[in-house]
Amino acid sequence: MAAYDFTAPRLHVEADLAPDAVLPLDRAQANYLLNVLRRGPDDPVLLFNGRDGEWRATLAQSGRKSADLVVRERTRAQTPRADLHYLFAPLKSARLDYLAQKAVEMGAGTIRPVFTRRTQGEKLNVERLRANAIEAAEQCGILALPEFPDAVRLPAALADLAPERLLVFCDEDAPLSDPIAALRGAADPAAAPPLAVLVGPEGGFAPEERALILGRPNTVALSLGPRILRADTAAVVVLALVQSVLGDTR
Repeated sequence: MAAYDFTAPRLHVEADLAPDAVLPLDRAQANYLLNVLRRGPDDPVLLFNGRDGEWRATLAQSGRKSADLVVRERTRAQTPRADLHYLFAPLKSARLDYLAQKAVEMGAGTIRPVFTRRTQGEKLNVERLRANAIEAAEQCGILALPEFPDAVRLPAALADLAPERLLVFCDEDAPLSDPIAALRGAADPAAAPPLAVLVGPEGGFAPEERALILGRPNTVALSLGPRILRADTAAVVVLALVQSVLGDTR
């Protein structure tokens, strides 16, 4: 028997989840389930809220365009949020959507925008960022939603990191070397250290910012190879490396 039901649609809800709870669907959710997916009465729907685990519910149609969900039983216990902070310089909207989705898929438990000297614009739609994170969690079976601390400038972001948290700095000026060896040399993989990853803006970090980052204790500068990667691509690469060497996929 499969460990996970890939056939049932999965929805994030804000309400508490408990047996026999009845949750009215909003118009968009009802349209998605009834008209797009053609789900009928008693068809299963998986629900999560980031607190109570995952629950199986069934549809109870209350009108041609409206329906409720009746919560039945819990299918998976709540998992803790991963202790991996992802710090990034905001990007343009479409690429920011991609970045938020991939950071969630790769296990980031905290996603924090960081303003740098070369950040292209400082307008940030946090609700859109969170909506993309929820969409990724819905599609990938993730139970623990990431936190979204307020955006801050780089010095404040560095100051907020606990001294014991290893900061992995994607440094375009770092000497080319084996990134896996660099990560293994920075921390003991068996100790599961608290982690943070920092990816800069499209134009890279200013020299004084780079000096500030490298001056922080418990920081490792990581080269991602001979090619210059776009910031959203670098996010996927470095998160995969960190998770495979020091994180929860090792």
